[in-house]
Amino acid sequence: MKDLFQKCFDFTEAREAIAQGYYPYFIPLDETEGTVAEYKGHKLIMCGSNNYLGLTTHPKVREAAMEAVRRYGTSCTGSRFLNGTLALHEQLEAELAEFVGKEAALVFSTGYQTNLGTISSLLGRGDVAILDRDDHASIVDGCRLSFGEIKRYRHCDMADLERVLQSAPQDAGKLVIVDGVFSMGGDIAPLPEIIPLCKKYGARLMVDDAHSIGVLGGGHGTAAYFGVTDQVDLIMSTFSKSFASLGGFIAGDEEVIHYIKHHARSLIFSASMPPSNIAACLAALDVMRSEPERIERLLNNAKKMREGLTSLGFNIGRSQTPVIPVIIGDDMLTFTMWRRLFEEGVFVNPVISPAVPPNQQLLRTSYMATHTDEQLDQVLETFEKVGREVGII
Repeated sequence: MKDLFQKCFDFTEAREAIAQGYYPYFIPLDETEGTVAEYKGHKLIMCGSNNYLGLTTHPKVREAAMEAVRRYGTSCTGSRFLNGTLALHEQLEAELAEFVGKEAALVFSTGYQTNLGTISSLLGRGDVAILDRDDHASIVDGCRLSFGEIKRYRHCDMADLERVLQSAPQDAGKLVIVDGVFSMGGDIAPLPEIIPLCKKYGARLMVDDAHSIGVLGGGHGTAAYFGVTDQVDLIMSTFSKSFASLGGFIAGDEEVIHYIKHHARSLIFSASMPPSNIAACLAALDVMRSEPERIERLLNNAKKMREGLTSLGFNIGRSQTPVIPVIIGDDMLTFTMWRRLFEEGVFVNPVISPAVPPNQQLLRTSYMATHTDEQLDQVLETFEKVGREVGII
């Protein structure tokens, strides 16, 4: 008889990497104060976080979260559908809708649940989801949970997108879903080219702005960056990045959001966002509106690092944002360089297949508005030292 757990006993790769000192995941940090983290007394400049605006340490955001705990307690202890909706939830939804230029918004407890619930509730039998091959895993999983068909096109290849749209049945409901900023490559979806194709073939368009809100378009996201907000049907984002919290939202026409609200299983059957997370989001949103210089500083830091890494001879792909990959193209070299950077005091994220295509293994770096010039200079010096040591440059 087959033992269900045999696959668990046979999975030894991670244990071997741990034993050899090359395991880069689930690192238990002792402290993480924005741009600096600490591991067993070892200080590291954090270049592996999505804390783009540095708001996890902002006094207004911290105090808002603590005050919400004092007033409301630690949990809503129920789903939005039943007892878990606070006036705070609806206040956040109204402010988010206005911020991204849509009629209505709906908040979920995680960004992952936002994509699962939104996509699976909209796509039914006979419908087609059309994805960029580099879309986030939560988008793929949302499609898998639906009863629709999944089609994928080559990354940012508009000719291939049109081919896929042409192949979909004319009488099928079609939803094109793209990352606004792609989470590994740091490049931006070409919405001005995607939108005409959606209109031509009768497809709706959903943009995952997890890495775009607080970054592009004055913080309002990818559609605002291109000036096409009214031509994007759905805008999704997470709270675990620029908002310095946890959760996610979907925004669009009121009728569509109303439908999702009553059909998204990941909303109906999951506990709602706790008050502290909602309050942190509201405070972060207020900071985004009142301190636009943070976004400007973030973009300047990103530009400095793209130019610096490129001038040293590293391959950063097509990055246009604070997400900057250093493409290495080999598993062992990627892990070796990660470990040496870690030892030298720089925290980055190694990414290998299947998260990226074969021969595209990379170190994912990301930057914050709160990184100082001195910290960024130190990161570049360390990359140069380690890159030459391991033979990448």
